[in-house]
Amino acid sequence: MWAVCWGKMIMNTYVILSMFLNTLTPKFYVALTGTSSLISGLILIFEWWYFRKYGTSFIEQVSVSHLRPLLGGVDSSSPTNPNTSNGEADSNRQSVSECKVWRNPLNLFRGAEYNRYTWVTGREPLTYYDMNLSAQDHQTFFTCDSDHLRPADAIMQKAWRERNPQARISAAHEALEHSYQTAKTSICSCSCATAYILLAEEEATTIMEAERLFKQALKAGEGCYRRSQQLQHHGTQYEAQHRRDTNVLVYIKRRLAMCSRKLGRTREAVKMMRDLMKEFPLLSMFNIHENLLESLLELQNYADVQAVLAKYDDISLPKSATICYTAALLKARAVSDKFSPEAASRRGLSTAEMNAVEAIHRAVEFNPHVPKYLLEMKSLILPPEHILKRGDSEAIAYAFFHLQHWKRVEGALNLLHCTWEGTFRMIPYPLEKGHLFYPYPICTETADRELLPMFHEVSVYPKKELPFFILFTAGLCSFTAMLALLTHQFPELMGVFAKAVNYASFRQNLKNLFIRAGLIKSINEPEGIQA
Repeated sequence: MWAVCWGKMIMNTYVILSMFLNTLTPKFYVALTGTSSLISGLILIFEWWYFRKYGTSFIEQVSVSHLRPLLGGVDSSSPTNPNTSNGEADSNRQSVSECKVWRNPLNLFRGAEYNRYTWVTGREPLTYYDMNLSAQDHQTFFTCDSDHLRPADAIMQKAWRERNPQARISAAHEALEHSYQTAKTSICSCSCATAYILLAEEEATTIMEAERLFKQALKAGEGCYRRSQQLQHHGTQYEAQHRRDTNVLVYIKRRLAMCSRKLGRTREAVKMMRDLMKEFPLLSMFNIHENLLESLLELQNYADVQAVLAKYDDISLPKSATICYTAALLKARAVSDKFSPEAASRRGLSTAEMNAVEAIHRAVEFNPHVPKYLLEMKSLILPPEHILKRGDSEAIAYAFFHLQHWKRVEGALNLLHCTWEGTFRMIPYPLEKGHLFYPYPICTETADRELLPMFHEVSVYPKKELPFFILFTAGLCSFTAMLALLTHQFPELMGVFAKAVNYASFRQNLKNLFIRAGLIKSINEPEGIQA
């Protein structure tokens, strides 16, 4: 009896709904589709704003934070590593200059390397912006306010500002002539040393020729340094001269060490760099330790590499790709020869493997462009004379000299290939957030474009994919907007279509309900109600 009553109630409801649908006018469907389109559009705008500000979907965040705990799940949005590299994140998130350009510690020689590339390929490896920065560096390090008092120094002061390479070389030769003429009658200035530097950098066509000129510069530079060292306390003018002579001497010795490294005398280069760092420990701005690390890796002296890293991989010091990726290479070297992704997925990562993976993640977060060059996913070019830390220019400069060291360690590149992409799932998003380092600068692409030649495609920071709910709401908004437009243009036709769809859908649902209730046996039977 109850089944008959229940069936009659459902049939009455069905009749009432059918009458309601038949009485709806086209204006109702226009208003309905327009309202739904507006609501879905507002949801899309809010979702997109929330994603740009917080890096996640609002709907997804609410479901993870509130619904999952109610269903017995675990809140995965809480940080899993609150210590984040011994406080390194807090110390590095202080205000920093986002796009500060640094002198490349391993920059090549213009005459012996950059110009030879131009002769062979016809391409200019250096941009005007990069060379202009070098000119500013030369004027800062190799000149002082009192240079106008001496003819040779005044000539070199103009030479560093010249744009034409031949004009700079001619000025350097002229400065040498003046130095030779005044050497016997007056106090020798340091101009001849800087003139030799310019000729070694730009006129010499081989590394051996550059080394010969730097040795001549060293003799002149040492004499000027000793002379100005005795007079540095006699006034601000002499103090400025001594500062300039110190910069000249350090630059010459560093380039001589680099010449020895390029000519295969690596142990001699290491000794020269160590002596230079002991003699001038305060001149850390030259980053001579990065030259030392590269030379020690060439000698495969990994113990000394670790000792250098222990000194310079410190929280208070600015990081670089050389520091981070060399540390990752040493950690990977301990496990890479036996590392297998399949075995690691079955048994899990050991402590040493976990340390190596974390070191790679740390390096990739600092500069995400380096693996593309180490794994040869992008072709290398000659590194620029200046680099932007964490940018594509720094990645090129690092990989250009260190790719061979990664290849020498068996399995290191394989471990890097298996783990580096996982870093971007761990880094907070958007870029205004950081994990182990200060936030990734958003201006690197523009600065790298100025530093790198036009024929090179600048690498950009990997972007996270849009969350599912943003894509879903975008599709829903587009669909409802299309329905609203069609309903507005063809109200009668869309009204008939909506009634047909609603009637067919309701009829089918009613049949299925009767079948489940046992009122009819199958959909193909008449719609009578069985007692």
